Amino acid sequence: MASAPPNSMPAPLTGGALALAAVALALGTFMQVLDSTIANVALPTIAGNLGVASDQGTWVITSFAVANGISVPLTGWLMMRFGVVRTFVVSVALFTLASFLCGIAWNLPSLILFRVLQGAVSGPMIPGSQALLIMIFPPNKRSTALGVWSMTTLVAPVLGPILGGYISDNFAWEWIFLINVPIGIACTWICWSFMRNRETPTVARKLNMISFSLLVFWVGTLQLVLDTGKDADWFSSPQIVILSIMAAIGFIAWLIWELNEKNPVVDLSLFKSRNFLFGVIALCLAYAVFFGNNLLMPLWLQTNMGYVATWAGLAAAPSGMVAVVLTPFVARLSNRIDARILATVSMLLFALSFYMRSLYSPDVDFGNLIVPMFVMGAAMSMFFTSMITLSFRDVKPQQMPAASGLSNFARITAGSFAASLATTLWDRYETAAQGNIANIVHQETLNRAIEQAQAMGMSQAQAVGVMTRQVMQQAYLLATVDIFRISSIIIVCLVPLIWLCRRTMANGQVHAAD
Repeated sequence: MASAPPNSMPAPLTGGALALAAVALALGTFMQVLDSTIANVALPTIAGNLGVASDQGTWVITSFAVANGISVPLTGWLMMRFGVVRTFVVSVALFTLASFLCGIAWNLPSLILFRVLQGAVSGPMIPGSQALLIMIFPPNKRSTALGVWSMTTLVAPVLGPILGGYISDNFAWEWIFLINVPIGIACTWICWSFMRNRETPTVARKLNMISFSLLVFWVGTLQLVLDTGKDADWFSSPQIVILSIMAAIGFIAWLIWELNEKNPVVDLSLFKSRNFLFGVIALCLAYAVFFGNNLLMPLWLQTNMGYVATWAGLAAAPSGMVAVVLTPFVARLSNRIDARILATVSMLLFALSFYMRSLYSPDVDFGNLIVPMFVMGAAMSMFFTSMITLSFRDVKPQQMPAASGLSNFARITAGSFAASLATTLWDRYETAAQGNIANIVHQETLNRAIEQAQAMGMSQAQAVGVMTRQVMQQAYLLATVDIFRISSIIIVCLVPLIWLCRRTMANGQVHAAD
């Protein structure tokens, strides 16, 4: 990876300009992450209004994920070729335009087309905002920069279902996308006004088309496998088998090409750093567990506990609120405490939150639902700050865009795996739980319950339906708490990975080598 001399890096911002630029960068991150989850709960409404089946409507989600997954790894090359500021600002401007087009889409094909555009242009937004926040803050305040970035990255997925549910319940679904327009315009103007004179050095290097084509091929096919596998019953489907083989072959070919290419699209040499290797692995695995559970919770509440989309989202709200309150304090602590300690505490709090949720009962009320979310918020407040501090310890300033793009690509891919795996395991655990319940409950007991329901005025069909629904609710509860319990164990098992990293302090050592 070609690099610029360290003394050519732009100077940090100060005062009001720093505060305003940080808010604008945070909003850019918030918009992109929000759009990856906000449409999920509104999917039935979108499909119904456009006159298509719900399974066709899932392409609104899949198209964005595939396009975004392909574009994120290109961030390093784009920012080196055109500059960090220019790449980020253009990305936000195009994302704003794509959001407007999504909001005025007239049918499903047009919406999918605009979602592809939205996902493709949004690739540099998250790694770009991360790199710029670290760049505009002075070294002794970089933990604060990471705190701002992590706060928006973790809170946005929590608020996405809430906002999406509220809009779909009370307004037109188009506003899910149109709300990005004023935010995007403000973010674009502020970032360009305050940072255009602090553009990073550029290197004139052509895009390696063979490497890029292989990247598009394997990432695109992998995302299709992850996003359509569950509905196709995974490897029972010949289509999924073929796509999986294509993704594996494409990945191996891309990896061989990149490792032997002098000017690779993705700088895999970053993994030579022990901290980057183990830090990114731990970050991705922990984020995958967090993301999978974050998806499962509102799904369970809406399908089995009778919650509407808005209230299902509100059940997760305490985690976001606690994270917002605690993150500034964690940022200060990270200047004085080894990042490995903060990361360990974060992991253990995640594990505790999942374990507390594994104790949910069939009659759990809203108050008991949200108690573990306060613990989750405390974990969120220090998770990204500590993990990124560890991962980027040995990354040089001129490598920051490439490192940010690579780590975020790995994290997003891990989240896609988690989303598919969590929902698949949930259904399979539910099927197994139903079988166990059927073995425990004798037919005689079931007949007596049906007779009692009929004595209360129900028909036999209604009584059987009520009993079946209760069995399914019990089975899904058992499946849900099983996944929460397994998640708690996995998180604890990830702690040793953190201690394979070297000791790191955030105070001026976010990317400093020994």
